[in-house]
Order: sequence, then structure tokens, then C-alpha cells
Amino acid sequence: MLNLENKFMAHIQLQEGLPGIRGPMVFSPETTKPLCDLVQVLLTGPHTLTPAEREMIATYVSSQNDCYYCQTCHGSTAAQHLGGSDADYELVSQIKRNYEATPLSSKMKALLAIADKVQKGGKHVTTEDVEQARQQGANDKEIHDTVLIAAAFCMFNRYVDGLATWQPRDPEIYREVGKLTAQLGYVGRDYKTPLRAIAAKHDNSQI
Repeated sequence: MLNLENKFMAHIQLQEGLPGIRGPMVFSPETTKPLCDLVQVLLTGPHTLTPAEREMIATYVSSQNDCYYCQTCHGSTAAQHLGGSDADYELVSQIKRNYEATPLSSKMKALLAIADKVQKGGKHVTTEDVEQARQQGANDKEIHDTVLIAAAFCMFNRYVDGLATWQPRDPEIYREVGKLTAQLGYVGRDYKTPLRAIAAKHDNSQI
């Protein structure tokens, strides 16, 4: 049986076996709903940016904050929205390394530049950054939501890492998380489903 209940030393007493943000959310259910509602609207609601593009912004900011759990979960979700191929996962990895060198649109690169500035501090965003995004076709809603996604994920990243949550390193877990999230969104997910799916695959491989 694959041991997914790895021991970890969070800063507070969190339920074992719940990765990343799920542990704190179970610990504090009264704050879970507004947080889930926010990310649901930001990343999956009706928008001129695709869910994959919004997940890319969340992924990039999380990578700059060095939050392993968030960058890997949202990177997998972005890749799944794109189709889930190895090439899609490689594109997400390239975005984290150097988005300027990727085949993303000029508009997305301009929005990622804004997100990068927000990650460093809101006052780093300049009028020139915003004008560049507009020149590449971004509208005010897209600029607004890029800033909000970047700011929100700085909060989420610090929530996950500030409590020293358990962040498994098995890439297959994150592929399952990405599939589940791309299909169902963020509200009402069962966060243990990916762990059970990986455990079942492991068990079947031993037969």
C-alpha cells in the first residue's frame, strides 16, 4: 500500500493526509467557503481569458513565491485545461522558467509581466506596464483580474507555506488534482480523491 499519509510537521495541528491548502481549510471551515468562492470566480467564471490562461497566471505567481504545492497544482490544472499532454505540461514548466521565451500570445506575456510586478509588490506595477498590456489587446477587466489573481495567490501561497503544510512530491498526485479541478472546479471538490486514485494505481501495479 502506498503510504500517502507521510508524516509532516506543520506549525499547527492539521489533519494528516490532506495536502497543501486543504489542511488549513479543514482546520478553519468558516474561512474555507469565501476562499473557495473567490478562486472559483477568479479562475473558472465567465471571462475573456480562458481558464488555462488564468491558471497560468496563478501558476507563475506561485512559482515566483516558491510555493511548491500551489505552482504544481495550478500548473497541472492549466495543463489539463490545455489538453493534458506532456507538451502541455512542458509549456507550463517553460512559463515558470521564462514566459517570454514561450509561444504564448503577446497579450498573455504582457499580463504575466503585470502579475510578476504584483508578486514583487503592488507599487511595482507602472502605467507603462498597463499601457503595454492594452496595446497587446488586454481590456480593463483582464488587467484588473490579472492583478487580483496575482494578489490572491500571494495570499494563498503564504497561507500554504506559512503553516508549513504537507506538500507531497509525487507528480502523479498533482496530475490527478489537475484533472479533478479542470473537470469540477474549486467548489465542492473532494481533495482526497487524487490521493485515493494514486493509491489504487499503486495497489493494482503490485498484483
